[in-house]
Amino acid sequence: MPNPSVDKAAIRNAATVVLWRNGPNGAAQVLMGQRGAQAAFMPSKYVFPGGAVDAADADVALAKGLPEACKLRLANGTDVRPDTLAAAAIRELWEETGLALGITGTWASPPADEGHDWAGFAARGLAPSAQGMEFIFRAITPPGRPRRFDARFFLVPAAHIAGDIDDFSAASDELSHLHWIDLAATRSLDLPFITEVVLAEVASVLKTGPAPAGVPFFDNSGPRPLFRRLV
Repeated sequence: MPNPSVDKAAIRNAATVVLWRNGPNGAAQVLMGQRGAQAAFMPSKYVFPGGAVDAADADVALAKGLPEACKLRLANGTDVRPDTLAAAAIRELWEETGLALGITGTWASPPADEGHDWAGFAARGLAPSAQGMEFIFRAITPPGRPRRFDARFFLVPAAHIAGDIDDFSAASDELSHLHWIDLAATRSLDLPFITEVVLAEVASVLKTGPAPAGVPFFDNSGPRPLFRRLV
């Protein structure tokens, strides 16, 4: 049942995974899916797997942590632990696609949830790993939207997935039409504006590496939109 105490218009911390691979023709591909037509946030749009941070994500111990440079940039201007954001991104990817960013391992204490959440992840004999995650973008949803998120985007090579990267049989029904698509072909999809901007950043990072100036941040937390760099 929905929790009436949750303010859906408040800015919620969120994490998103941009999973990529080299396709059969050698071109870079990303994994995307379509949100439902009745979704309150970005209905019918093609997006990357991701969503809001859950309270339980803060209790998840990563088998392999984030790179130190990534941690520093994630910690810039927020009180959310970088490992919590990474855990949320891994969980959302698992729930929405059935793909696990993890390595063989056991949990110090069994996760309390069931189904597609952490318990299902652990049932595969996997512990979450953030070693392949690169923080490349941050954006806060502008005011006036039905949902607002402070979203961090992680670029992750598909080689870090445990198992078959084409097997979506364990995915939830939150995203439909899950598929790998050439980066150059994503412009044919119905995309949110911010997703288009992130895709441009992905293309740049894959071509020349992370920008020396820092991670782009579209900051809509105040009365005026700001563009900043997180270094």
